[in-house]
Amino acid sequence: MWGAVVDGRTLTFRLTGINNQNFVMQDEETGSWWQQVTGEAILGPLKGKRLTLVDADQLTFSTWKTEAPNGRVLAPDPDIVAKGGYAPVDWEVRMARTRVPDAAGAAAAADARLPPRSLIIGVERQGESRAFPVERVTAAKIVLDEVGDTPIAVVRAPDGRSTRVFDRRVDGRAVELFAKVSEPFRLIDATTGSEFDFTGTAVSGPLAGRTLARVPFLEEYWFDWKNYHPDTEIVRH
Repeated sequence: MWGAVVDGRTLTFRLTGINNQNFVMQDEETGSWWQQVTGEAILGPLKGKRLTLVDADQLTFSTWKTEAPNGRVLAPDPDIVAKGGYAPVDWEVRMARTRVPDAAGAAAAADARLPPRSLIIGVERQGESRAFPVERVTAAKIVLDEVGDTPIAVVRAPDGRSTRVFDRRVDGRAVELFAKVSEPFRLIDATTGSEFDFTGTAVSGPLAGRTLARVPFLEEYWFDWKNYHPDTEIVRH
């Protein structure tokens, strides 16, 4: 998710096309074109400007509803539904069979560390980038790493779909977290025994009430992440 304010001006965006199977949008105010994966203006008066990546959750409806029982949901547009405009339930299955664009797929294919359409969780901090294979994070529930100078925790909820990435520093100390096997889902600080829930808030122990800061991330295909982050590393542990 990107912030819509550039140089103090709020822009209004709409879909204008697809580049290497990646969303391209155009702002109505200047006509500039923006690449979704990088947030960079690639054409027009604002070329070279970048949008600010903001915190956003990627959750299943069930997990979101548990955390926000009084939350509101946008209703589907009946006109779009009538035209079959929303993505079908099997969209990911269909996309897995779709050919990878030659231009974007070349770098990933040449890299060969992952199949081009492998889903990854991409994190970029201080000019460094990491790709965390989704299936590995799902199996481990939590993966600890450091990107740039930020110690992070990549966390996958028990539903196998919901994801969050946290800066795991508390008072300047990087906490060593591991996933609690029993229900409810908890992350435990190995030093203090404090337990954090999936929102990153400590619910028990000496750190109770403290909340870990969120780190922006993108969950996407390896070929796309590699195309825009050519020097990225892959974290497999």
